[in-house]
Amino acid sequence: MSYRIFLVEDDGNLNALLASYLNKEGWEVHTFLTGEEARQVIYDRPHLWILDIMLPDVDGYQLISEIKAVSPDIPVIFISARDAGLDRVIGLEKGCDDYLPKPFLPRELVIRTRKLLERIYNNTSVTSISTKVFSHPPYLIDESRRIVTIQNEKVELTSKEFDLMLFFIKNQGQALLREQILNHIWGEDYFGTDRVVDDLVRRLRKKMPDLRIETVYGYGYRLVKA
Repeated sequence: MSYRIFLVEDDGNLNALLASYLNKEGWEVHTFLTGEEARQVIYDRPHLWILDIMLPDVDGYQLISEIKAVSPDIPVIFISARDAGLDRVIGLEKGCDDYLPKPFLPRELVIRTRKLLERIYNNTSVTSISTKVFSHPPYLIDESRRIVTIQNEKVELTSKEFDLMLFFIKNQGQALLREQILNHIWGEDYFGTDRVVDDLVRRLRKKMPDLRIETVYGYGYRLVKA
């Protein structure tokens, strides 16, 4: 599968090194050294963005906000040499799908990238995905294009918000443990608090208020029929 990846890293040597590793996987990699260069191609919609937070002009936080405003469904991996804990939290709040603190081995980025692409695109050729549209009143959900609409208006969801919404709908009526949700959305190798689940549910409730997500206290959440 030839995915298209946009890599934004201002260190020229590291940029070239990471690109070479990603290219070896058969992926089409486009590299950028500044946030301004990346801004020019936001509307090109790659399959994945890999963003350095510390850029010489437009930082990664600003860039991800602009990317998500245009394409909330496209996944983003943050890389950074700054305070890992703080950057991880802010990155998740802004909709990044994974975070890799520097220094890291290029092979680790390749592994994380592959896992994320497989999860998001389900190992299916993007060019041959059949349309799968279904209704969950009042929402219309296009699973293959990862788009949700209500009365012909698009609901702007991040990649993780869409994954969570779909997980709830496909398990409607079932009480889901926080741990189940955490493993499904972030993967079993995620390390961190399950409070990110509560934050993601809160954001989804705000964006899709007609999605009846009940809190099962001391357990997790359940989607009930409207």
